[in-house]
Order: sequence, then C-alpha cells, then structure tokens
Amino acid sequence: METLLFPYDLLPLDGAPEWILVALVVVDWIVRLVALGWIPHKRRPSVALAWLLAIALVPIVGILLFLVIGSAKLPRKRMAMQAKMNDVIRENTPDSHILGNAHEQLPEWIESTAALNYSLGALPMVGGNSFEILTDNHESLRIMAEEVDRAEDYVHFEFYIVAIDDTSRVLLDALVRAHERGVRVRVLIDHLGSVGYPGYAEMVREFDRVGFPWRRMLPVRPWKGEWQRPDLRNHRKILVVDGNLAFTGSQNIIHRSYNKRRNLRKGLEWKDLMIQCTGPVVAELNALFTSDWYSETGDLLLDEATRELPDVEGPVFAQVLPSGPGFDTENNLRLFNHLIYNANEQIIISSPYFVPDESLMHALTTEAQSGVDVQLFVGETSDHFLAYHAQNSYYQELVEAGVKIYRYRAPTVLHAKFVLVDDYVSVIGSSNMDERSFALDLEVSVYIVDRQFRQRMDAVVEEFHEASTLLDFEAWNRRPLWQKYADNVARLTSALL
Repeated sequence: METLLFPYDLLPLDGAPEWILVALVVVDWIVRLVALGWIPHKRRPSVALAWLLAIALVPIVGILLFLVIGSAKLPRKRMAMQAKMNDVIRENTPDSHILGNAHEQLPEWIESTAALNYSLGALPMVGGNSFEILTDNHESLRIMAEEVDRAEDYVHFEFYIVAIDDTSRVLLDALVRAHERGVRVRVLIDHLGSVGYPGYAEMVREFDRVGFPWRRMLPVRPWKGEWQRPDLRNHRKILVVDGNLAFTGSQNIIHRSYNKRRNLRKGLEWKDLMIQCTGPVVAELNALFTSDWYSETGDLLLDEATRELPDVEGPVFAQVLPSGPGFDTENNLRLFNHLIYNANEQIIISSPYFVPDESLMHALTTEAQSGVDVQLFVGETSDHFLAYHAQNSYYQELVEAGVKIYRYRAPTVLHAKFVLVDDYVSVIGSSNMDERSFALDLEVSVYIVDRQFRQRMDAVVEEFHEASTLLDFEAWNRRPLWQKYADNVARLTSALL
C-alpha cells in the first residue's frame, strides 16, 4: 500500500504489518479533517490557510508547530490579569475619548480616530503635551541617562532588548545610581527578545547584584514553571521618570550594531526613532507600564500611577494606544487602517518589516489609486530573511497602485516606525506593519495630533529621503529569478510571521 498523504519514508516501516499502514493513513486523514474545521475558528482566512498548508505539506511537523505556537493568546492567568488591569484603567480614566477643547479645533475624522482608540485601549486623547524627536540611537541613550540621573521618586523601564555594552552602559549605570540614592527603580525586559545577545548574561548578573526589582517579560523557562507560546513577545519600549517625563519609540537598549558578529562583519547599524514626552500623555505611558508590571508580578503599583488625568485645553493633543494578544482586537491594525482610509493628501509610513495583511494592503492601494500621495520607507537590507523576502513580494502590487517605495540604503538597517497622515497626524511607536506586530507582540503607539509636530516630522522624512533610493520598478522586475522565487515562497508564510 502506497500513499503520498503521509511521510512514511521518515518512518522505519519496512516489513510492517499492513494494518499499521492503514492505521497511519486513517490517523493522517483524521488530523487533516479535524484541522480543517478547527484551525479556521476566529482566525483570518489567510492565517488559517497558512496553517492548513503547513499541515498538509508536513503533517507531523505542521501539527506539532501549531500545538506549540498556533494560538495567539496569552495564558489564561495572564489574560485574566490583563483584563483586570484594563478594567482598572477604565475605572481611573474619564468617560470621554477626548479631554480638552479638541472638539472645537480638529476635523471630525481625527476626533473619530480618538474615539476608536479609546474604545480599543481605554485611554483618552489628552491635551497639554510636548514632544522632542530623537533620531540618533546613542544620543538617545545619553539623554535618557541624564533624565534618570535627575529622578527623585521612581523610574519605570520597559524594553524589548536590553544588554550591557559600551553604549548601553551609560543608561544602565544611571538606573543603578538611581536605585542607590533611594529612587524606586523597576525594570521589565523581554526574556526571549534579549537572551541571545552579547551582554545579556552580564546584565542579569549586574541587576541581581544591585538588587532593584526587575522581571523578565513573558519568560519561557519551563524548568521554573514559566511557559507560554514562545513567539508571543512584549515588544514595547517605555521609560518613565517620576511620572513627569517619558520616552517611547522603536529603540532597544543596546549598541546600534546589536553586537552580533555577522552585523559587525557587514557593517550593519540600526536606525531608530524615539520621542521624549511631557504632559498628561506620560501618565498614559506609565499606565501601560504598571499594567505590564502587574501582569508579571501581581503588584499593582497604585502609588506610582497617576490617579486622574488633567483636562488640559490646548495642544499638543496625544493618545496612547496599547495593542497585543492581551486584547481581543488587533488595536494597532485598526488604527492604521482607519487613518489610511481617512487620508486626503498624504500618507508616509516607515516600517522595517512591512508584511501587510489583506486589509492594510487594500487600504494603501485604494488610497494611492485615489490620488493620495502614499510613501513607504523600508530597508534595503534586513536581519530577518523570511520577513525581508515576504516584504519584497508586495512591491509590485504597491508600485502598480501608485505607492512610492523608498529603500533606506544599506548597511543601515531601518528600524524607525511611524505613520504620518496629511498635515495633522503622526503615530510614533514600536509597531511594525506585519502580522507579528498586529497579533503576536505587545506594542505601544502614540497618536499625536498637532500641525507643528507633524511639520517637524517632515525633517525626519527629508533625512530619510536623502538616505534612501526610490524603487525603480523596471530594474526591480529584472532581479534574479531565484530572488523572485524566494520572495514568493516567503510570502506564503507572511500570515505566520
């Protein structure tokens, strides 16, 4: 008996009784039929089809992978803690999606965006903020260290990747100094995000020696009873000082080469974007940190959280939107789509990993075809093979629709993440434009509504233009056949990236 439905060649079945082969075929078909009705439940068709394809091609490996990483949900205990913190945030914020007199100043679609964000993330749009834009990774570390050295009450530190090296030490040493002079320092670091980098082990030893409270976010250490889907990560970057000042954006706390031998050999260095924030928006970023701290420790930190947001009349208006598997909806994707469809003149996006789902792809191509100036900044090089090639597979459709694609020249690795819409709106944060950031990673975005800030972002865009090359579609179409093949194969995995 022969069949192509089960990889028998991998099993030592020579001379096995026929009933064993029949049983294997029956089990194989049962797995396929169960998967056909089970996997599509509450999943996008593209995601479900990707999993079904994996199971059909490599049944044993596919089903094992699905059992390990097929659910984009946090463990039940973590989900319950997140739900409790969402309720606490709602109870301690005004029952209004906008505080201040923004209703009298802003177009209706901007107000409706604030209402959407409030519905999704429970935090209102608030006035009275100010922002500084930081575009140099190492200078940003120095500025953050200076502010930590000024801390008098507490410092809340939450980043995806953290490791000790010659450049990150300036900030990490500032945390130690703050702790030693009596400031309450609390540190959250993503476990699997950081563990593989040079300097991580040294950092762990240093933090344990100093003795301030710190935790690994979403730890995967089954020998200590710590387990969840290993690719659900906390990708947020937040630093709060005394509740008066905060930093957020795309940057991790490490040298811009990430200290990997391969990166150093190729001369790769990351290009990020951070914002320094003051005003009521700091309290919203702090609420997000306290939520994550509670989820990891069970400690509510009520005395280190702002109990009431001020009703400030006047610019700059801003709003924090959290997203990730702790929410029932893909908050950041909904925000991006809403903004794109409401654009009238211009959309500018910077994303190191641009692997859009169908809804985002339709939104961008629709706006470009309607005459909106759509510009997309991506990297000419990347550190993720599959994401890079999957991203390449979308360029033809985008260019044909009228999207201008600018590729930031190597060896710089573009890592800045922002969305700019018309002359009003800027969104700065940690979120990429891919399925991982939409469904699998905990992210943070700051929705900023202010003409002057938007004009200041034009200077960043101009810098990006000077460092980028506009994609020549005819030349792009002549790339080697093997690259096209790799792009198309990688695209099949895009729903799972």
